Amino acid sequence: MKEIKAFIRPEKLNKLADHLKKEKFCCFTVFEGEGVGKYADPKTKFPSLKHPFLHNKVVKLEIVCDKEDVDNIVKIIKDFAQTGEPGDGLIYVSTVDQKIRVRD
Repeated sequence: MKEIKAFIRPEKLNKLADHLKKEKFCCFTVFEGEGVGKYADPKTKFPSLKHPFLHNKVVKLEIVCDKEDVDNIVKIIKDFAQTGEPGDGLIYVSTVDQKIRVRD
C-alpha cells in the first residue's frame, strides 16, 4: 500500500475531489493549513497573526491506496490542481506498512 500526500491550493480542492471520486478514489482526508515555501505565489500570500511572516493558504490531501493506483491518482492531482504558477504545491508518495481499523 502507498500513501499520497498532496499540498495544493485551496481553490483547486473541489474540482480535484470531484475527479478523484469520479475515478472511484472516494476515500481521502483533507486538512487546511498555512505553508511557507521557496516558491510561494505572491498573489496569494496573506499575513498571519500567529507568525510574523507571509504565508500561503494550503490544503493537504491524504489518500492511502494500492500501489497500482499511484500513477493514476498522481496524474489526477497534477491535472486538476495545477495553475502553472509558483506555489502550486507538492506531492509525496510513501510506503504504508500496515493498516489497522480502530473499531476492530
